[in-house]
Amino acid sequence: MTQKKHKVLVVDDDASQRQLLGGFVQSLGLAVREATTGEEALESIELQMPDLVLLDVRLPGISGIDVLAETRRRHPALRVMLITAHADLRQAVAALKSGADDYLAKPVDLDELRSAILDALGLSDQQGAWPASVDVPALPAGFVCKSPAMRRVVETAAVVAPSHVPVLVSGESGAGKEMVVQLIHGWSPRADGPLVAANCAGLPESLIESELFGHTKGAFTGAQAERRGLFRAADGGTLFLDEVGELPLALQPKLLRALESGQITPVGSEVPIPVDTRLVAATNRDLGEAVEQGAFRDDLYYRINVVELIVPPLRERRDDILPLARRFAAEFAGSPVRLSPQTAQNLLTHHWPGNVRELRNAVQRACLLCRGDVVLPEHLPPKLATSGDAGEAPADTGRLSQVERATILATLEECGQNRTQTAKKLGISRRALIYKLRAIAASD
Repeated sequence: MTQKKHKVLVVDDDASQRQLLGGFVQSLGLAVREATTGEEALESIELQMPDLVLLDVRLPGISGIDVLAETRRRHPALRVMLITAHADLRQAVAALKSGADDYLAKPVDLDELRSAILDALGLSDQQGAWPASVDVPALPAGFVCKSPAMRRVVETAAVVAPSHVPVLVSGESGAGKEMVVQLIHGWSPRADGPLVAANCAGLPESLIESELFGHTKGAFTGAQAERRGLFRAADGGTLFLDEVGELPLALQPKLLRALESGQITPVGSEVPIPVDTRLVAATNRDLGEAVEQGAFRDDLYYRINVVELIVPPLRERRDDILPLARRFAAEFAGSPVRLSPQTAQNLLTHHWPGNVRELRNAVQRACLLCRGDVVLPEHLPPKLATSGDAGEAPADTGRLSQVERATILATLEECGQNRTQTAKKLGISRRALIYKLRAIAASD
């Protein structure tokens, strides 16, 4: 007997938001229909009853709250989930009392959305209605994604890439945010267009408006020729604003207008110019905290943060450490180089405050000092040379578990998936190895 395919109606007047939500729902194996207004939503519900409605609060014409009230009057049992901007949270909470089954605040957390949909439709992973993972395109050569935490980031990137919504990539400095931005651009319909990057912290404050939006000849002292600006350079592609939290407060309204209108006005001109540019921003700051402190505009924050991807620090994805180290070693050595067991242990137990960037520098140094084909602990930076000693091991038992897991998986890969050889190399019985591998599989 064929299992019923649940139908979800997505109601939002923003085409990019509908595309994002609809694509995500489809990736979960559910049927999707869309409506741009409250009137369309009510008509669609009457024509083909969905199992769930994802309903934006702010709609042209009939509001989402009014659609909810009318839907409850006509179909009391229909599941309705409100999607609301932060400023509307009080209204959304009040709407729960009026019959909404749940609500999500923008920016929508896709993990939270997945759980909410699962609960609303009464589905579970065990019922087979939920795919184990998103269909991820081929990763670029050299992109390391062994850890569950990084795989989750990549899966989310695969979901948001086909849409045109702005994305905020956050994480510690050196964690690999730029690599994730490149994934989003490369998997998007804009992949054939330019990916233009700018570091907001590195642009002079007096010139940043001109850098972003361009200027006319003679617009200011020294403007001897017209400048197109980064928005126009990225037309048809993606504009990557790194360290967006450093953008001067006075310039933020102009960036907001450009994103909302799809037009930019060069310095010295009064004529707006249309641009077709997708914005992907990155930050190592807590922008929510910056908003509370008045250092970042809340309306711009919610505009650029339609979806947030948080790149975990390297210490939280230890399964990636040794594959990354081997990739860097192959890059710098120019010939096969192996990591000694003690070197591998030192790398796994280090805290990595500088994340992937620190690991890359450490491996580069080791390859320069290594005289043979084996990297030894003494080739590592001094603070890493003894980090694998028992006295330096982290006291956090969860971290030790991650280290053990990463060591097992790395050794298994090194031994060509031969479990007997892996067990011998680890100094444990084959039965113990199989037990540990089952525990690893269960935790994924």
